[in-house]
Amino acid sequence: MTSAPPPEELDPDALKAVTHPLRRRILGVLSAGPATATKLAKALGENTGATSYHLRELARFGFVEDAPELARGKERWWRTRPRDIRWPRRSEQSAESRVLFDDMQRQGFEDDLEKLNRFAEQRDGLPGDWPDALLHARGGTWLTAEELKQFWDDYMELFRRYWRAEDDRSPEARRVLVRWLAFPDPGE
Repeated sequence: MTSAPPPEELDPDALKAVTHPLRRRILGVLSAGPATATKLAKALGENTGATSYHLRELARFGFVEDAPELARGKERWWRTRPRDIRWPRRSEQSAESRVLFDDMQRQGFEDDLEKLNRFAEQRDGLPGDWPDALLHARGGTWLTAEELKQFWDDYMELFRRYWRAEDDRSPEARRVLVRWLAFPDPGE
């Protein structure tokens, strides 16, 4: 079993690179598997010049990489690069980074909600146990800021234990989206 990549914190320039709307869409398509700039352009309704440029920018910051084993002639294939990205603490972010991060986080929630709705529409047609695969929990507890940080660290350790490389997964496996969220109750 392949181990998860080491955690790394993004610098402000990398944060800017990944928050660009088209780059986020490119990463979304590539999360399903490798593609060429031409295939991405067609899937996203963009021109190849735009997808090529944004792929190079994503590669510059280590979000995507070449998949040379898929190349045929001049065709260049791209895939996401496995990373365990951590964001700087809010208190350590610049005002500009906070705006970028907040926008990216909002867009990420909207994207996840859209995918959750699509899953709900399609789930009864899925094979095997997959229709039952919407697992969720909601609760609350009393924690100090230090305990909440430890909770997060424990969660990330568990998540990393189940991380799989593309070539190290079962043929029956599906990509499962997981979002962990914890915040102080604003009513308290």
